[in-house]
Amino acid sequence: MTAPDQTEPTQAPNCWQCRHFAISWDPKLPYACRLMGFKSRITPALEVLRADGQRCRGFLQKPPPAAACSESEQPASRRKVA
Repeated sequence: MTAPDQTEPTQAPNCWQCRHFAISWDPKLPYACRLMGFKSRITPALEVLRADGQRCRGFLQKPPPAAACSESEQPASRRKVA
């Protein structure tokens, strides 16, 4: 029996927060997963859950937006020059 803190969530991860998620040009298949290389009508993580019965294992959290970084943390090429 596994400990409660080690249990795997039963819900699919949020694709909108994943680095591999993309919006495709195809209106019939608007969502895409760059990692697995497919497009779908529903978010890729839900498609994987529906097809495989397991949650997506390729989920990788997006980095925080660049605007959230302080000016001193930004590379010199992106700093504002006074």
